[in-house]
Amino acid sequence: MKHLLLILSICVVFPLVVKAEETPEETDEKSMMGDIRIEKMKDNTHIVFGGEGEKRDSLEKLLNLFYYDQFRHFQDPRAPYFMFLSKNADLALGVGGQVKVRGYFDWNGAIPEVGFVPYAIPIPKNPADMKALSASASGTGLFFTLLGNNHLLGNFMAYFQADFSGYNHRGFRIKKAYVTIKDWTAGYATTTFEDTQAEPSTVDGSGPNGINSKKSVLVRYLHNFKKHWSVAGSVEFPQESISADGEHTEACSPYVPDLVAFLQYKWSNGSHLRLSGLLRTLTYRDLVARRNHNITGWGLQLSTVVNPLPTMNLFGILSTGQGHASYTTDLGNGDFDLIPVPDQEGKLYAPWAAGIVVGMQYYFKSNIFSNIAFSEQTYYPRVNPHDSSYKYGLYAVANIFWDITPRFEVGFEYLHGKRKNFNNESGSANRIMAMLNVSF
Repeated sequence: MKHLLLILSICVVFPLVVKAEETPEETDEKSMMGDIRIEKMKDNTHIVFGGEGEKRDSLEKLLNLFYYDQFRHFQDPRAPYFMFLSKNADLALGVGGQVKVRGYFDWNGAIPEVGFVPYAIPIPKNPADMKALSASASGTGLFFTLLGNNHLLGNFMAYFQADFSGYNHRGFRIKKAYVTIKDWTAGYATTTFEDTQAEPSTVDGSGPNGINSKKSVLVRYLHNFKKHWSVAGSVEFPQESISADGEHTEACSPYVPDLVAFLQYKWSNGSHLRLSGLLRTLTYRDLVARRNHNITGWGLQLSTVVNPLPTMNLFGILSTGQGHASYTTDLGNGDFDLIPVPDQEGKLYAPWAAGIVVGMQYYFKSNIFSNIAFSEQTYYPRVNPHDSSYKYGLYAVANIFWDITPRFEVGFEYLHGKRKNFNNESGSANRIMAMLNVSF
C-alpha cells in the first residue's frame, strides 16, 4: 500500500511541475480533454499530395473513422503521420507504425511475463527470482490504413496491423486485419464482447485481469440510431480452452460460431452504458461412453464510462458467465472453458467465472493524464478442489502519461498483483514500468 501511495503522489505532483499555461481551448468547460487530445493527433497527420482547405477538411472527416471507433484500444497506434490523399479527396492511404519500449522492475516476487498477469504469479515464491529487471520492445509494429468515402459503399476503412509481440516477444505476428464498410466489419478484429472504452489506460500491455479481451475472425454489424443508441451483433469464429486429459475426455474441433451482441446508450458528453452478451457451444468427446457432448457457454457484461467533469472519466465493468473463461485476460492463460466433473470420468462442465474493473482517469492537461484502477477475476468451480489451482487474482494500477508531442509519448506506472489458490496459498508481486512510444 505504501508503494501505491507513493506512486499516486508522483501522479499528482509531476503534472503540477510540468504544467504550462493552458490555452483557451483547454479551459473550455464544454470540451472533453480526451477529445482535445484526439483533435491534436488528427492535426498532426499531414497530407502528402494536396493542399489545405477542402482537402484538409476531407482528411479530418476520414480520420474520424479511425479515431472515433468504439473498438479502438488505448494500446493501438495513432494514425500515420503522412497520408496520401486522392485527387478528389475521398480516399486516403497511410503507412505508419510505432516504436514502443517498456522497461520494468519487479520486487517481492517476480512475474516471468512481459505482461503483468496475476495468474502467472509464482506460488510459492522462488527465492532466486524475488527481483527482476527487464525490458521489451513488444508492441513495436507497422500498420496500413485505407480510409474512404464512396457513393455506393459509404464510409469504409481497411486496416492491417502487425507487431513484434509473438514468439519470445519478438516474433512478428498479425494483430488486426479487417475491413469496415458502413455498419459492417469483417476480418480479424477485437471481439464485440470487449468494451475497450470502459477499460483504463495502462502501460502494461495485458491490462486489468477482470476484463474480457480477445481478437477473433468475425463478421459484425454495428448500427447507431436515435442519436444516443447503438446495437451490435457478431458471428465470431470460436477459440476454445478445454481441460481434456486425452484419456477420459477429448476436446472436439469447434464447429459452431460464438454469437455476441450488445445494446448501448450514450450521452452527449461521451458517457455510455453497455450491456453485452455472449453465447457459445463447447464440444468435447466422452472417451468412456464414446459420445460427443455439446455444452452451452454464455457470458454477460455490464460496462460504463461516466464523464462527470471534462477532465475526469470513471470506468466500470462487471462480467460473469460459464464457459467464457478464454475471453478473460487471467483465466485465458489456462484451460477453464470446460473442466472435469469431480468423480465422474468422461464428464466435463462449464464453470462459473466473474470479473470486475473500477477505475478513474484524470486529465491535468489534454496531453497529461493519469489512471488509477482496481480489478479482480474470480473462478467458481462446483466443488472446491483444495489444491494449487487458481481461485482469484487481484490487479491494482496507478500511472501517468505525458504526450510530449502528439507523436511522442512517455508513461510511468506502478502495479500490484495477487494470486490466491484453492489451498489458501497466495502470492503477490509488485512492478514499476516505464514506457517510451513514438508513432510515425
